[in-house]
Amino acid sequence: MSQTEKLTLYPMDVYNQKLVSQVHPENWVNPQPAERYNLVVIGAGTAGLVVAAGAAGLGAKVALIEKNLMGGDCLNVGCVPSKTIIRSSRVVADISHSQKFGVHVPDGTEVDFPAVMERMRKIRSDISHHDSAQRFQNQLGVDVFLGEGHFSSSNTIEVAGKTLRFKKAVIATGARAANLNIPGLEEAGYLTNETVFNLTEKPQRLAVIGGGPIGCELAQSFQRLGCQVILLHNNEHILDREDAEAAEIVQKVFIQEGINLILNSKVNRVEQQNGEKVIYYEYQGKQNSVTVNQILLGVGRKPNVEGLNLETVGVEYDAKKGVFVNDNLQTTNPNIYAAGDICMKWKFTHAADAAARIVIQNALFLGRKKLSTLTMPWCTYTDPEIAHVGMYESETKEQGINVDTFFIPLSQVDRAIADGEETGFVKIHVKKGSDKILGATIVAPHAGDMISQITLAMVNNIGLGKIASVIYPYPTQAEAIRKAADAYNRTRLTPFVKQLFTTWLAWTR
Repeated sequence: MSQTEKLTLYPMDVYNQKLVSQVHPENWVNPQPAERYNLVVIGAGTAGLVVAAGAAGLGAKVALIEKNLMGGDCLNVGCVPSKTIIRSSRVVADISHSQKFGVHVPDGTEVDFPAVMERMRKIRSDISHHDSAQRFQNQLGVDVFLGEGHFSSSNTIEVAGKTLRFKKAVIATGARAANLNIPGLEEAGYLTNETVFNLTEKPQRLAVIGGGPIGCELAQSFQRLGCQVILLHNNEHILDREDAEAAEIVQKVFIQEGINLILNSKVNRVEQQNGEKVIYYEYQGKQNSVTVNQILLGVGRKPNVEGLNLETVGVEYDAKKGVFVNDNLQTTNPNIYAAGDICMKWKFTHAADAAARIVIQNALFLGRKKLSTLTMPWCTYTDPEIAHVGMYESETKEQGINVDTFFIPLSQVDRAIADGEETGFVKIHVKKGSDKILGATIVAPHAGDMISQITLAMVNNIGLGKIASVIYPYPTQAEAIRKAADAYNRTRLTPFVKQLFTTWLAWTR
């Protein structure tokens, strides 16, 4: 007999049925618990899945608990669905710019919004087998328990009426979309990244509250897919945590594409009128309003600490910051670790993956791997993308570190010119007087793919000068990185060195 409740997604079409059958099957029967587990992991998002699979692969006895959908945010409401929709929106952008490439698209070309969303659901369901309960239990050897888990003693966790005894435990319950305390918002209704992918019909007018990465990615995508997007942000610039020049490029693109940016604004209240939502906001000291069909909140994440009974096991936490961990990802209970959005400032899938690998080593093998040693890149998937790794120039100034910055605009890169994608740049900071790379920002259509070259160099202490010796296929946009390296090497040709070369060459002529 099944021990799990039936979960439904909207719309419950063939693709969402397939998804649920993989990551929270209705007929799932939880196994009989082992006498004791090396690791019990609560949460089957990226961090939990990597810990469970990695530990089991090394021979550990592992239990994995999930109350909702395995795969967590990344598969279900984050990376996979958002990037699938972004891909469709980029096709629309390519079509709209096709004339400059000599390609004339017939009038009347339209976006089939329901088909875009259906494609997203299909791809999500096709990928879901990687994170399925069946695969983790039958192929990877992990005991999968579907249900809500909580600590019941210093070495036990309760889930669905069963008691799991552990030597070490891992909290990987992630985070959810944060809310805003705006009067009337709850009553009027709103979307988050957890519900926006349920849409089957296009909202004609969509308000996005929040100009961070989530808000900006979705705002641009839905604008391109035919919505009129109004983006309200409380600061003077979108993506204000990014390099200012990078954010400026994206902001100009947003304006060119018709997104209505309302910056330095404060939302005061929301009302529902005649089936629509009216947002009242303050801008430059004046009261204004805008009427929309849907509201999308993109204002950050809130850790999932509720219901775990953390007090019982002495794990300290904060409702806003999440579970407290040390540099080894140990909580205030040395037998319990945490990884991913529940405890980290980096709320990225790849950060959760990297942290999970640290947990495996530290929890099972008395390792002392440290979170602070990671070199963490990230990317905001607007068009163009903004990718970054290491320090921003503003951070180097705050810490009193003198740097040299090498800036290559894409307008100097042949492939970018050929692609009609000259808007962007590569910016690399090195410690003054050396070629040690301290940080980099790339703005390009595929900046997320390009930044890994810089990350690889930083992790392996490869200086910018050495990159100049790497042969890049011609033509590629990544050649901008080598151009930056060439620019560094030219700084080594001081007047004195040049005079020596001139003298030598004259003598050997």
